[in-house]
Amino acid sequence: MILFVRDLTVIDFSYLCQQRGLLGESYIVDVELQGDLDETSMVFDFGSVKKVIKKAIDQLVDHKLAYPAQAMCLKHRQESATDILEWQSDRGLIQVASPSEAHVAIDTTVINEQSVAAFLVEQIKPLLPPNVSQLTFTLRAEKSASFYYHYSHGLKKHDGNCQRIAHGHRSTIEIYHNGMLSPRLNKYWTERWQDIYLATAEDQISAEQCQFLHANEGDWCFQYQAPQGQFEITLPATHCEIVPCDTTVECLADYIATQLQTLEAGRYKVVAYEGVGKGAIALS
Repeated sequence: MILFVRDLTVIDFSYLCQQRGLLGESYIVDVELQGDLDETSMVFDFGSVKKVIKKAIDQLVDHKLAYPAQAMCLKHRQESATDILEWQSDRGLIQVASPSEAHVAIDTTVINEQSVAAFLVEQIKPLLPPNVSQLTFTLRAEKSASFYYHYSHGLKKHDGNCQRIAHGHRSTIEIYHNGMLSPRLNKYWTERWQDIYLATAEDQISAEQCQFLHANEGDWCFQYQAPQGQFEITLPATHCEIVPCDTTVECLADYIATQLQTLEAGRYKVVAYEGVGKGAIALS
């Protein structure tokens, strides 16, 4: 017998990619459990799917930075409870220092839907009762006819896991100009923020101020203290955009709307998503 749950949850996280650098992603999670019926005539109680499986997914990957532990371009060290990652991508050197709980190592050479799904099976299958013989995860991006971009960021004022300096989303955007959807402006913005790291201006520091990292000349450096600990990141300047505000989806929607007014006059409506099914609307 096979039990299934579609759209169990959404994993919002970032990962390190050899070609694209630091990449924000949002995966919708479907799950199947195969096995014999238990004494309650169930493979597994639907309520327990959320209590056990969704909770485990949230703790393992969601709002973390995932890295492929077998990749040749990775250097990893630890200083006390701080994980320090050095990633030599095709776009340049990316370095991240965060509390260990903000990172997750996946035993693979490449992070993708298949390797993350295999990791989840390995970690979660032992949590299930013995009558469940097989666990299968299907991870998928949201189907959308709209424009979208991948971004990573951190929210130092957040008291939850959004404070982690390198987590991210795959996000749809819809821009309306004078009441009409504007494919031209949507295309412009998704190209501008393709595989971007969005940083708050007040978090920028000099290379000399880094506590854990050694930046290359021309790289941009960011640091902040949050409830979970100290966070640092360095990236090539071409991998970043610095904004004069926090990088909540509310502030980003407003930032885009304000920027649009400097490009072309008119009335704007910006519908900015943070991952799947949630976001903010700004008018200007």
